[in-house]
Amino acid sequence: MNLILLFKEDFVNGTGRARLQGRRLEHVLRVHRARAGDDLKVGLCGGKIGRGRIILLSEQCLEMDVALEEPAPPILPVTLAVALPRPAMLKRVLSCASAMGVKKILLFHSSRVEKSFWRSPALSRGAIHEQLVLGLEQACDTALPDVRLFTLFKPFVEDELPTIARGTRAFVGHPEAREACPGDIKEPATLVIGPEGGFVPFEINLLVSQGFVPVNIGKRILRVETAVPAFLSKMFY
Repeated sequence: MNLILLFKEDFVNGTGRARLQGRRLEHVLRVHRARAGDDLKVGLCGGKIGRGRIILLSEQCLEMDVALEEPAPPILPVTLAVALPRPAMLKRVLSCASAMGVKKILLFHSSRVEKSFWRSPALSRGAIHEQLVLGLEQACDTALPDVRLFTLFKPFVEDELPTIARGTRAFVGHPEAREACPGDIKEPATLVIGPEGGFVPFEINLLVSQGFVPVNIGKRILRVETAVPAFLSKMFY
């Protein structure tokens, strides 16, 4: 991790001293190989970024004095809607989107999404939170993305997406689209990415009827975990 993400419950009695155990302590010991007196880059979830000076460090506990002064990096002005991928791929998609600065992630059902995916432990609140935190730690960010789930395609597209996409440029990734994905977008956008195997014609037509423009990222057919950063990079970076 490039940043140690702190939470309010990490702080001791409302002071500027934080206490860590578990995964983050293990990382400091085994990866950073830090010692008492060292400074580590830290950030408060939902807040600022700064430094934590290690005061006490053992195999059981770390305590540091924290000073938070810098703002978190700018958010990516995009709502990302992804047809629910298989669980292993979902983890990578969530951590990647979080690292790239996406703050609104929508997971939805479509014809080529296996119904069993919706019963996966990867969709538990704790599992989703873990992947989002990993992305923030990688990118030195502190703003936790909001993730919402939609288990029915047609109501999602007809009842939810129009409101969500209002005031944004609306795109749907589609390998057969004639129009290329635009680059260097300056205004907010809504991006829809389909499942492995792509959308069926009915789904694409319904999205188009709601104002979404089909765009491609080239002639190659990409996995969802590759398509997400490829589209986001093309559009905003």
